[in-house]
Amino acid sequence: MHQMQILLCPDSFKDCMSAKEVCDNMADALLHIFPNAQINKLPLADGGEGFVETILASVNGKLISVNVNNPIGNKITANYAIIDNDTTAVIEIAQACGLELLQPEKRNPLFTTTYGVGELIKDALDHHVKKIIIGLGGSATNDGGAGMLQALGAKFCDSFGNTLQHGGIHLAKLKHIDLSQLDSRLASIELIIACDVNNPLLGTSGASHVFAQQKGATTEMIPLLESALQNYAQIVLDNCRINISDKAGSGAAGGLGAGLLLINGKIQSGIEIVAKLCQLEQKIIASNLVFSGEGSIDEQTTHGKTISGIAQLCKKHKKPLIVICGKTSGNLQRLYQNGVSAVFSISNGFASKSEAFANTADNIQATMQNIARTIFLLKSQTRKKNF
Repeated sequence: MHQMQILLCPDSFKDCMSAKEVCDNMADALLHIFPNAQINKLPLADGGEGFVETILASVNGKLISVNVNNPIGNKITANYAIIDNDTTAVIEIAQACGLELLQPEKRNPLFTTTYGVGELIKDALDHHVKKIIIGLGGSATNDGGAGMLQALGAKFCDSFGNTLQHGGIHLAKLKHIDLSQLDSRLASIELIIACDVNNPLLGTSGASHVFAQQKGATTEMIPLLESALQNYAQIVLDNCRINISDKAGSGAAGGLGAGLLLINGKIQSGIEIVAKLCQLEQKIIASNLVFSGEGSIDEQTTHGKTISGIAQLCKKHKKPLIVICGKTSGNLQRLYQNGVSAVFSISNGFASKSEAFANTADNIQATMQNIARTIFLLKSQTRKKNF
């Protein structure tokens, strides 16, 4: 009998469990039912939390630690990777401006900044890399990347010529941008933006309206942040002759996508970048069964996220893909059409959010065991009937 080859390639369960921890819990449950199975673990990320860890787990490289400003200006140690024989830096913006760096009561996108991301980029330039891949996702900010640009030498001034303070709300006072003092080394590198969303900077599907609330914004703050970004986009257009307001992906990470476009960043699918570096397609081909998962599965999951990328490859190679998640919402038919075989929520009854988070490991294992038992039963019945 052939040994069953099972690939585990989940994303993280946001605010709850890393992709690696999800992998480990999945594997423990499966081995309980299929002790002889060959389990291949490949924790994934599409640009958000775990992006650097995911890539370093699959390619040779080194981790670089840097002291940078966190979203509220406190010094922290952030990590990024250098790969490809020291020619490419891989930066995860969540390391410097991530939501999880702040306690819930400290989360306020009126004042949080991406300055630390600019410091990471600057350090990568100091290491003489030729290419920088920046993973967007999980930010605590809504400053349009202004802080990042300031760290790299850009000048943001109000009507009195004063340097603008950090934070999205201060962009409402922006009157002039000067990019002439940007770090000159930026012109000679390739800058890739690993991004899993297509949202523009402005409008009802833009950074403020779609993402600000999960970063701590109240409903009253959202129009203020939107207005500030509108002013930012207009000043950029006036001073730099660049339209950042409606570019796909410019609204990612609180508009950091827009800031990166200003320094000639090129947007690519985060999961496609990771898939290539981690040889995901080859690993899917070698598997009989693929499992993935993430915290929430909804209609947006079909738009460029980790599950979507895996599903496309599984469909291409006719491999079954089973997905587990913390919760589901909306119509999942497009997911099924795009290559997902089945989706299972690990939620157990009417538990509160805190209870659900506390029991995530147990719930993952229980769900995976139930799935494995079903597969075992079907395989047994098939052998008996000689189908």
